[in-house]
Amino acid sequence: MTDSAVTDSAGPDPAAERYSPLHALHVDGGASFTDFAGWQMPVSYGSDLAEHHAVRNAAGMFDISHMAEISVTGPDAAAFLDYALAGRMSTLQLMQAKYSLLLDESAGILDDLIVYNNAPGEYLVVANAGNHDVAVAELTARAAGFDVTVTDVSDATSLIAVQGPRAREILEATDSLSVLEGQQPLSDLKYYWSTGAAFGSGTVFIARTGYTGEDGFELYVDNADAASLWRALLAAGEPFGLIPAGLASRDTLRLEAGMPLYGHELSRDILPAQAGLGRVVHFTKEGDFVGRAAAEAGPAEDARVLVGLTAEGRRAARAGYLVFHGDKEVGAITSGALSPTLGYPIAMAYVDRDVSEAGTTLDLDVRGTRIPATVVSLPFYTREKN
Repeated sequence: MTDSAVTDSAGPDPAAERYSPLHALHVDGGASFTDFAGWQMPVSYGSDLAEHHAVRNAAGMFDISHMAEISVTGPDAAAFLDYALAGRMSTLQLMQAKYSLLLDESAGILDDLIVYNNAPGEYLVVANAGNHDVAVAELTARAAGFDVTVTDVSDATSLIAVQGPRAREILEATDSLSVLEGQQPLSDLKYYWSTGAAFGSGTVFIARTGYTGEDGFELYVDNADAASLWRALLAAGEPFGLIPAGLASRDTLRLEAGMPLYGHELSRDILPAQAGLGRVVHFTKEGDFVGRAAAEAGPAEDARVLVGLTAEGRRAARAGYLVFHGDKEVGAITSGALSPTLGYPIAMAYVDRDVSEAGTTLDLDVRGTRIPATVVSLPFYTREKN
């Protein structure tokens, strides 16, 4: 093995506000914006509830170009990722994807991410926007001694997500978007697999992945083609009920699907087993990986674990609200909302292990009022599969 080569695409001042290549289209579409990891991103286009229901019943389209994309290439790419991440990336087949974790030496979660094997010796690591710098720095440092090149391609890449039961029909109807010859057609593409497509004079990397609990696709495209692709998808999707959607509906969708959000359910202070992600850590893979010893030892006996909670009525607990069992404080909410799909309050929380069994009744302190809640298994919502 040789020393790693590391490159970094030039980008704007990280302290300055960042704007998606699609920003002008969002402004024209009437979006309201919020700061997310330094980016000005659409929070909604009018009604976040309408956007939520569109994804559950038809389709919604999200601009997630703020995500971090990191290319890993070279003869040692698979072995490097096995060392750098908690999962076994060396078993990924061509065009397959896998969810994994970036751990520190104490097995604390630095980020959760998706890895694609998009060509022989070539992988794409997709990290959270808020952890862009951490992910790039950690992968760069961990590459020492491996014959790999780690390249931050975030600033050159736009990412569009089309989510919902009509998503495949919309992509198939999109003018100028066609799966490349020899690549997997969308109708045969399984969950967490990907394919290549042509769009205009360029190409698009299409993955059957998402963060909503619905069927859907995420499309990686060069910045220069992003606006044209957004407009083409929107035009093709209009007869199917497709509408643009923002971060507000994305958050309630992922919460219903029991998907963790970094900074809420995941952090450096949380070990995978606490978050119900012990299955993501592959102890059977050969060799060491960062955080292995601490992950094998597991969390302390008194460490809290993640659970789902449901309540009656309309008052929802929010992040930071406390959870009680009798007079004893036993946990805290990490995410909560009145579920648009289910019609009742749902939340995720870290609670003491002895009150974490499904069916246990707890109390949520919602602005000084105790609201009874029941521990349930995650996810809260599961889509019907065809």
